[in-house]
Amino acid sequence: MKITIEPSVLRGKAGAPPSKSYAHRLLICSALAKMQNPGTDPKVLGLTDSQDILASKDCIKALVEAKGPDAVYPCRESGSTLRFFVPIAMALNRGGIFTGTKRLIERGISVYEESLDAEFIKTEDSITVKGGLTPGEYTMRGNISSQFISGMLFGLSVLSGDSVLTVTKPIESRAYIDITIDCMRKFGVDVKEREEGVFEILGGQIYRPADSKAEADWSNAAFLYAFNTMGSQLEIEGLNEDSLQGDKICAVHLDSLSRGYGLINLADTPDLAPVLFAVAAAKNGGKFSGITRLRIKESDRAVVMKEELEKFGAECTIYEDDILIVPARDGLKKPDAVLNGHNDHRVVMALSVLCAAAGGTIDGIEAVNKSWPGYFEELKGLGLKYE
Repeated sequence: MKITIEPSVLRGKAGAPPSKSYAHRLLICSALAKMQNPGTDPKVLGLTDSQDILASKDCIKALVEAKGPDAVYPCRESGSTLRFFVPIAMALNRGGIFTGTKRLIERGISVYEESLDAEFIKTEDSITVKGGLTPGEYTMRGNISSQFISGMLFGLSVLSGDSVLTVTKPIESRAYIDITIDCMRKFGVDVKEREEGVFEILGGQIYRPADSKAEADWSNAAFLYAFNTMGSQLEIEGLNEDSLQGDKICAVHLDSLSRGYGLINLADTPDLAPVLFAVAAAKNGGKFSGITRLRIKESDRAVVMKEELEKFGAECTIYEDDILIVPARDGLKKPDAVLNGHNDHRVVMALSVLCAAAGGTIDGIEAVNKSWPGYFEELKGLGLKYE
């Protein structure tokens, strides 16, 4: 689906949807509490029906109904869902069959394949895992994705014996591990960090039933702040200034890019990459390091953003772990070619910020349903002009 956006100034009160990071984790904790406490029905309140959340709900249903390792877990396009549920299914059902899009399977579960004693059978649209998760000592790399670490914390927490998980440095996106531990504690399950990157998970813990609510999402709020950086006047509401979400630094980075050339490391906040690249291209340029992990996101975000930003007249050079962005010499130009969303929700939203400044047509806007259904409808109410 395509959308053509005219230059627009947005005004009014705006808020981001619930945090996917919290929502996924709270849903899992709630499901484990329900399984361990029959007859209870803890709720996670205020969720939107984004594709990622629907994937987690589908996998929870599969987990609850599972009779063993032949259960099918439909992960759709959600990397976090896949990586969270593999250790849980191994712990409770000795594995399972995890289905998803070709891109999701390509992104894979390499850290589990390296670290766990199980058989992993891949096809174009599935990964079959055969093997159980047992208490013990595990070591995992911390520089691929924190989702693997969170998945292991969930899986080890439902075992009867004690375990220790050592995460090798550097530990990237550490804030997401902290969010996992915070959600587990809300349900009465404790994880102790004996020293940096060494997590002790006691066996035999029980998730206590509790209603919960995901806080607003700083990752998506970044796009609202970006509109303001480009001249809109949005009053952004509902965010927790004391949140554990690492992406709350978005406002600081966007302000720095609007004031001058940016030097930003994205190792801990890879989800901010598309919107920061977009604002750098529109404003004063920048050099962004720590981009290696962008290759295993919904798209290869450095490569695809380079392709799209150059349609606006910017220049981008990609190195092994850096990208250099030079803004268009005479300011953003309206692209002559249709912009490609690359089936990546954050790419589509980043391009929408630039189109609100210069105009343009984006193909593949349905990708926003992954994290923010109704994104364009909400922006229309704030003054975004499109058809």
